[in-house]
Amino acid sequence: MDESGMLFIGADFISRHTDYPALAQQLQAAFAANDVHVPNRHHHDFKNEGNRPDSTLLLMPAWNSGKDGGVKIVTVNPDNGQLGLPAIQGTYIYLDAQTGTIRAFMEAKALTAKRTAAVSAMASSFLSRPEASSMLMIGTGALSTNLINAHASVRPIGQVYVWGRDFTKAQAVANGFESATFKVEAIEKIEDVIGRVDIISCATLSKTPLVLGKNLVAGQHIDLVGSYRKDMREADDETILRSSIFVDTYYGALHETGDIVIPIKNSIINQESIKADLFELCAGNRPGRTSSEEVTLFKSVGHSLEDLVAARYYFGML
Repeated sequence: MDESGMLFIGADFISRHTDYPALAQQLQAAFAANDVHVPNRHHHDFKNEGNRPDSTLLLMPAWNSGKDGGVKIVTVNPDNGQLGLPAIQGTYIYLDAQTGTIRAFMEAKALTAKRTAAVSAMASSFLSRPEASSMLMIGTGALSTNLINAHASVRPIGQVYVWGRDFTKAQAVANGFESATFKVEAIEKIEDVIGRVDIISCATLSKTPLVLGKNLVAGQHIDLVGSYRKDMREADDETILRSSIFVDTYYGALHETGDIVIPIKNSIINQESIKADLFELCAGNRPGRTSSEEVTLFKSVGHSLEDLVAARYYFGML
Protein backbone atom coordinates (compact mmCIF):
# COMPACT_ATOMS: atom_id res chain seq x y z
CA MET A 1 0.00 0.00 0.00
CA ASP A 2 1.04 3.60 -0.49
CA GLU A 3 0.99 6.28 2.21
CA SER A 4 -2.75 6.88 1.73
CA GLY A 5 -3.54 3.23 2.41
CA MET A 6 -4.47 2.57 -1.23
CA LEU A 7 -3.30 -0.79 -2.52
CA PHE A 8 -0.75 -0.52 -5.34
CA ILE A 9 0.48 -3.54 -7.30
CA GLY A 10 3.77 -2.64 -8.91
CA ALA A 11 5.88 -3.96 -11.76
CA ASP A 12 8.09 -6.08 -9.49
CA PHE A 13 5.12 -7.93 -7.98
CA ILE A 14 3.62 -8.50 -11.43
CA SER A 15 6.92 -9.83 -12.78
CA ARG A 16 7.48 -12.19 -9.85
CA HIS A 17 3.96 -13.63 -9.98
CA THR A 18 3.61 -14.30 -13.72
CA ASP A 19 3.07 -17.86 -14.87
CA TYR A 20 2.41 -17.54 -18.60
CA PRO A 21 0.53 -20.84 -19.11
CA ALA A 22 -1.71 -20.10 -16.12
CA LEU A 23 -2.43 -16.55 -17.28
CA ALA A 24 -3.00 -17.77 -20.85
CA GLN A 25 -5.47 -20.37 -19.56
CA GLN A 26 -7.48 -17.71 -17.74
CA LEU A 27 -7.47 -15.51 -20.83
CA GLN A 28 -8.63 -18.40 -23.01
CA ALA A 29 -11.48 -19.16 -20.60
CA ALA A 30 -12.57 -15.51 -20.59
CA PHE A 31 -12.58 -15.24 -24.40
CA ALA A 32 -14.54 -18.49 -24.61
CA ALA A 33 -17.11 -17.35 -22.02
CA ASN A 34 -17.45 -13.89 -23.60
CA ASP A 35 -19.23 -12.45 -20.54
CA VAL A 36 -17.07 -9.35 -20.04
CA HIS A 37 -18.59 -6.08 -21.23
CA VAL A 38 -16.04 -4.11 -23.27
CA PRO A 39 -16.96 -0.75 -24.84
CA ASN A 40 -14.83 0.41 -27.75
CA ARG A 41 -11.72 1.93 -26.30
CA HIS A 42 -11.13 5.67 -26.46
CA HIS A 43 -8.20 6.36 -28.80
CA HIS A 44 -7.03 9.97 -28.94
CA ASP A 45 -3.97 11.27 -30.79
CA PHE A 46 -2.60 14.68 -29.91
CA LYS A 47 0.17 16.91 -31.19
CA ASN A 48 3.43 17.73 -29.44
CA GLU A 49 5.68 20.75 -29.69
CA GLY A 50 8.39 20.92 -32.32
CA ASN A 51 8.93 17.92 -34.54
CA ARG A 52 8.05 15.29 -31.95
CA PRO A 53 5.60 12.66 -33.28
CA ASP A 54 2.03 12.57 -32.06
CA SER A 55 1.24 11.04 -28.70
CA THR A 56 -1.69 8.71 -28.08
CA LEU A 57 -4.02 8.56 -25.08
CA LEU A 58 -5.89 5.27 -24.62
CA LEU A 59 -8.76 4.68 -22.19
CA MET A 60 -9.74 1.01 -21.97
CA PRO A 61 -12.69 0.09 -19.71
CA ALA A 62 -14.19 -3.37 -19.06
CA TRP A 63 -16.44 -4.95 -16.47
CA ASN A 64 -18.02 -8.25 -15.51
CA SER A 65 -21.41 -7.23 -14.09
CA GLY A 66 -21.75 -7.89 -10.39
CA LYS A 67 -18.14 -9.00 -10.06
CA ASP A 68 -15.28 -6.76 -11.07
CA GLY A 69 -14.24 -4.12 -13.53
CA GLY A 70 -11.49 -1.72 -14.38
CA VAL A 71 -10.07 0.88 -16.70
CA LYS A 72 -6.59 1.29 -18.10
CA ILE A 73 -5.25 4.77 -18.78
CA VAL A 74 -2.24 4.71 -21.08
CA THR A 75 -0.15 7.17 -23.05
CA VAL A 76 2.07 6.11 -25.94
CA ASN A 77 4.92 8.41 -26.94
CA PRO A 78 6.95 6.80 -29.77
CA ASP A 79 10.12 8.87 -29.38
CA ASN A 80 10.43 8.60 -25.59
CA GLY A 81 13.46 6.37 -26.09
CA GLN A 82 15.43 9.46 -27.10
CA LEU A 83 14.64 10.86 -23.66
CA GLY A 84 15.57 7.69 -21.82
CA LEU A 85 11.91 6.98 -21.05
CA PRO A 86 9.62 4.04 -21.92
CA ALA A 87 7.27 4.67 -24.85
CA ILE A 88 4.30 3.40 -22.84
CA GLN A 89 3.18 4.93 -19.53
CA GLY A 90 0.02 4.12 -17.63
CA THR A 91 -2.07 2.92 -14.71
CA TYR A 92 -4.77 0.29 -14.31
CA ILE A 93 -7.59 0.89 -11.84
CA TYR A 94 -9.16 -2.39 -10.65
CA LEU A 95 -12.69 -2.04 -9.24
CA ASP A 96 -15.35 -3.92 -7.32
CA ALA A 97 -18.23 -3.86 -9.81
CA GLN A 98 -20.89 -4.15 -7.07
CA THR A 99 -19.82 -1.11 -5.07
CA GLY A 100 -17.57 0.82 -7.42
CA THR A 101 -14.82 0.88 -4.81
CA ILE A 102 -11.22 0.70 -5.95
CA ARG A 103 -9.58 -2.61 -5.12
CA ALA A 104 -6.13 -1.67 -6.41
CA PHE A 105 -4.06 0.51 -8.66
CA MET A 106 -1.69 -1.47 -10.87
CA GLU A 107 1.36 -0.50 -12.90
CA ALA A 108 -0.10 -0.67 -16.40
CA LYS A 109 3.12 -1.06 -18.40
CA ALA A 110 4.02 -4.36 -16.70
CA LEU A 111 0.41 -5.52 -16.70
CA THR A 112 0.11 -4.80 -20.42
CA ALA A 113 3.40 -6.48 -21.30
CA LYS A 114 2.55 -9.68 -19.42
CA ARG A 115 -1.02 -10.00 -20.69
CA THR A 116 0.02 -9.16 -24.27
CA ALA A 117 2.70 -11.84 -24.22
CA ALA A 118 0.28 -14.34 -22.67
CA VAL A 119 -2.28 -13.60 -25.41
CA SER A 120 0.36 -14.20 -28.09
CA ALA A 121 1.30 -17.48 -26.43
CA MET A 122 -2.34 -18.51 -26.21
CA ALA A 123 -2.87 -17.69 -29.89
CA SER A 124 0.29 -19.61 -30.74
CA SER A 125 -1.14 -22.69 -29.04
CA PHE A 126 -3.88 -22.61 -31.71
CA LEU A 127 -1.82 -21.41 -34.65
CA SER A 128 1.82 -22.49 -34.52
CA ARG A 129 2.93 -26.05 -35.15
CA PRO A 130 3.15 -28.06 -31.89
CA GLU A 131 6.77 -28.95 -32.67
CA ALA A 132 7.85 -25.32 -33.28
CA SER A 133 11.35 -25.05 -31.82
CA SER A 134 12.84 -21.81 -33.18
CA MET A 135 11.82 -18.17 -33.02
CA LEU A 136 12.80 -14.77 -34.37
CA MET A 137 12.04 -11.81 -32.10
CA ILE A 138 11.91 -8.54 -34.03
CA GLY A 139 12.10 -5.63 -31.60
CA THR A 140 14.02 -4.96 -28.41
CA GLY A 141 11.49 -3.07 -26.30
CA ALA A 142 9.93 -4.15 -23.03
CA LEU A 143 7.74 -6.70 -24.78
CA SER A 144 10.58 -8.65 -26.38
CA THR A 145 11.70 -10.55 -23.29
CA ASN A 146 8.11 -11.25 -22.31
CA LEU A 147 7.18 -12.54 -25.76
CA ILE A 148 10.19 -14.84 -25.88
CA ASN A 149 9.39 -16.32 -22.48
CA ALA A 150 5.69 -16.62 -23.25
CA HIS A 151 6.17 -18.43 -26.56
CA ALA A 152 8.75 -20.71 -24.96
CA SER A 153 6.20 -21.63 -22.29
CA VAL A 154 3.82 -23.19 -24.84
CA ARG A 155 6.21 -24.52 -27.48
CA PRO A 156 9.52 -26.46 -27.23
CA ILE A 157 11.67 -23.48 -28.18
CA GLY A 158 15.37 -24.26 -28.35
CA GLN A 159 16.74 -21.36 -30.41
CA VAL A 160 15.75 -17.68 -30.43
CA TYR A 161 17.18 -14.89 -32.58
CA VAL A 162 16.73 -11.22 -31.65
CA TRP A 163 16.89 -8.29 -34.06
CA GLY A 164 16.69 -4.58 -33.32
CA ARG A 165 17.61 -1.41 -35.16
CA ASP A 166 20.30 -0.97 -32.49
CA PHE A 167 22.38 -4.16 -32.37
CA THR A 168 23.62 -3.35 -28.86
CA LYS A 169 20.02 -3.44 -27.61
CA ALA A 170 19.46 -6.78 -29.31
CA GLN A 171 22.62 -8.06 -27.64
CA ALA A 172 21.39 -6.80 -24.27
CA VAL A 173 18.13 -8.73 -24.69
CA ALA A 174 20.07 -11.86 -25.61
CA ASN A 175 22.40 -11.44 -22.62
CA GLY A 176 19.39 -11.44 -20.34
CA PHE A 177 18.76 -15.09 -21.24
CA GLU A 178 22.18 -16.46 -20.30
CA SER A 179 20.63 -18.84 -17.75
CA ALA A 180 17.68 -19.87 -19.96
CA THR A 181 17.15 -23.44 -21.09
CA PHE A 182 17.15 -22.23 -24.71
CA LYS A 183 19.75 -20.30 -26.69
CA VAL A 184 19.20 -16.63 -27.55
CA GLU A 185 21.38 -14.90 -30.14
CA ALA A 186 21.41 -11.30 -31.39
CA ILE A 187 21.51 -10.87 -35.18
CA GLU A 188 22.25 -7.95 -37.49
CA LYS A 189 19.96 -8.81 -40.42
CA ILE A 190 16.40 -10.15 -40.32
CA GLU A 191 16.75 -11.86 -43.69
CA ASP A 192 19.64 -13.99 -42.43
CA VAL A 193 17.36 -16.11 -40.23
CA ILE A 194 13.70 -15.35 -40.98
CA GLY A 195 13.40 -18.27 -43.40
CA ARG A 196 14.84 -20.70 -40.83
CA VAL A 197 12.54 -20.17 -37.85
CA ASP A 198 9.14 -21.59 -36.92
CA ILE A 199 7.74 -18.53 -35.13
CA ILE A 200 8.26 -14.86 -36.01
CA SER A 201 7.21 -12.37 -33.33
CA CYS A 202 7.31 -8.66 -34.08
CA ALA A 203 6.78 -5.91 -31.50
CA THR A 204 7.87 -2.55 -32.90
CA LEU A 205 6.59 0.94 -33.66
CA SER A 206 7.61 0.65 -37.31
CA LYS A 207 5.74 2.48 -40.06
CA THR A 208 7.37 0.36 -42.77
CA PRO A 209 7.11 -3.45 -43.00
CA LEU A 210 9.84 -5.54 -41.39
CA VAL A 211 8.33 -8.97 -42.12
CA LEU A 212 8.50 -9.48 -45.88
CA GLY A 213 6.49 -12.21 -47.57
CA LYS A 214 9.27 -13.08 -50.01
CA ASN A 215 11.34 -14.39 -47.07
CA LEU A 216 8.67 -16.64 -45.55
CA VAL A 217 8.52 -20.43 -45.78
CA ALA A 218 5.68 -22.93 -45.37
CA GLY A 219 4.54 -23.77 -41.87
CA GLN A 220 5.59 -20.58 -40.12
CA HIS A 221 3.55 -18.66 -37.56
CA ILE A 222 3.73 -14.86 -37.49
CA ASP A 223 2.87 -12.95 -34.31
CA LEU A 224 2.36 -9.20 -34.93
CA VAL A 225 2.12 -7.19 -31.72
CA GLY A 226 3.11 -3.64 -32.71
CA SER A 227 1.25 -1.46 -35.24
CA TYR A 228 -1.37 0.03 -32.95
CA ARG A 229 -2.17 2.87 -35.37
CA LYS A 230 -3.46 3.00 -38.95
CA ASP A 231 -0.17 4.40 -40.26
CA MET A 232 2.00 1.64 -38.75
CA ARG A 233 2.91 -1.64 -40.44
CA GLU A 234 5.08 -4.58 -39.47
CA ALA A 235 4.20 -6.94 -42.37
CA ASP A 236 3.99 -6.25 -46.09
CA ASP A 237 1.18 -7.10 -48.51
CA GLU A 238 2.83 -10.32 -49.64
CA THR A 239 2.94 -11.55 -46.05
CA ILE A 240 -0.75 -10.74 -45.63
CA LEU A 241 -1.65 -12.52 -48.86
CA ARG A 242 0.38 -15.64 -48.03
CA SER A 243 -1.07 -16.02 -44.54
CA SER A 244 -4.19 -17.32 -42.87
CA ILE A 245 -5.11 -14.25 -40.83
CA PHE A 246 -6.35 -14.35 -37.24
CA VAL A 247 -6.94 -11.38 -34.91
CA ASP A 248 -7.64 -10.75 -31.26
CA THR A 249 -10.81 -8.78 -32.07
CA TYR A 250 -12.43 -7.79 -35.36
CA TYR A 251 -13.09 -4.22 -34.25
CA GLY A 252 -9.51 -3.50 -33.26
CA ALA A 253 -8.05 -5.15 -36.34
CA LEU A 254 -10.42 -3.38 -38.75
CA HIS A 255 -10.14 0.07 -37.22
CA GLU A 256 -6.79 0.53 -35.49
CA THR A 257 -3.88 -1.27 -37.15
CA GLY A 258 -2.23 -0.50 -40.46
CA ASP A 259 -1.34 -4.17 -40.87
CA ILE A 260 -5.00 -4.87 -41.64
CA VAL A 261 -6.52 -1.46 -42.44
CA ILE A 262 -4.05 -0.59 -45.22
CA PRO A 263 -4.34 -3.90 -47.15
CA ILE A 264 -8.14 -3.67 -46.98
CA LYS A 265 -8.10 -0.04 -48.12
CA ASN A 266 -5.89 -1.04 -51.07
CA SER A 267 -8.13 -4.03 -51.92
CA ILE A 268 -5.36 -6.52 -51.18
CA ILE A 269 -7.72 -8.38 -48.82
CA ASN A 270 -11.22 -7.83 -47.45
CA GLN A 271 -12.84 -8.34 -44.07
CA GLU A 272 -13.80 -11.89 -45.01
CA SER A 273 -10.09 -12.71 -45.39
CA ILE A 274 -9.83 -12.88 -41.59
CA LYS A 275 -10.33 -16.49 -40.52
CA ALA A 276 -11.31 -15.91 -36.87
CA ASP A 277 -10.90 -13.78 -33.79
CA LEU A 278 -9.97 -15.01 -30.31
CA PHE A 279 -13.60 -15.29 -29.19
CA GLU A 280 -14.23 -17.78 -32.01
CA LEU A 281 -10.97 -19.66 -31.57
CA CYS A 282 -11.28 -20.02 -27.80
CA ALA A 283 -14.92 -21.11 -27.99
CA GLY A 284 -14.07 -23.70 -30.64
CA ASN A 285 -16.40 -22.12 -33.19
CA ARG A 286 -13.69 -21.81 -35.83
CA PRO A 287 -10.48 -23.79 -36.37
CA GLY A 288 -6.95 -22.52 -35.98
CA ARG A 289 -4.11 -24.05 -37.99
CA THR A 290 -5.42 -26.72 -40.35
CA SER A 291 -2.19 -28.01 -41.94
CA SER A 292 1.54 -28.19 -41.27
CA GLU A 293 2.24 -26.21 -44.46
CA GLU A 294 -0.07 -23.30 -43.67
CA VAL A 295 1.44 -19.90 -42.84
CA THR A 296 -0.57 -18.42 -39.98
CA LEU A 297 -0.61 -14.79 -38.86
CA PHE A 298 -1.97 -13.44 -35.58
CA LYS A 299 -2.50 -9.69 -35.29
CA SER A 300 -2.82 -8.44 -31.73
CA VAL A 301 -4.18 -4.93 -31.15
CA GLY A 302 -5.16 -5.27 -27.50
CA HIS A 303 -8.50 -5.64 -25.78
CA SER A 304 -9.79 -4.48 -22.41
CA LEU A 305 -10.94 -8.00 -21.56
CA GLU A 306 -7.26 -8.96 -21.44
CA ASP A 307 -6.46 -6.20 -18.96
CA LEU A 308 -9.34 -7.10 -16.66
CA VAL A 309 -8.45 -10.79 -16.67
CA ALA A 310 -4.82 -9.97 -15.93
CA ALA A 311 -5.78 -7.56 -13.13
CA ARG A 312 -7.99 -10.26 -11.60
CA TYR A 313 -5.14 -12.76 -11.94
CA TYR A 314 -2.59 -10.58 -10.12
CA PHE A 315 -5.06 -9.37 -7.49
CA GLY A 316 -5.72 -13.02 -6.72
CA MET A 317 -2.01 -13.50 -6.01
CA LEU A 318 -2.13 -11.22 -2.96
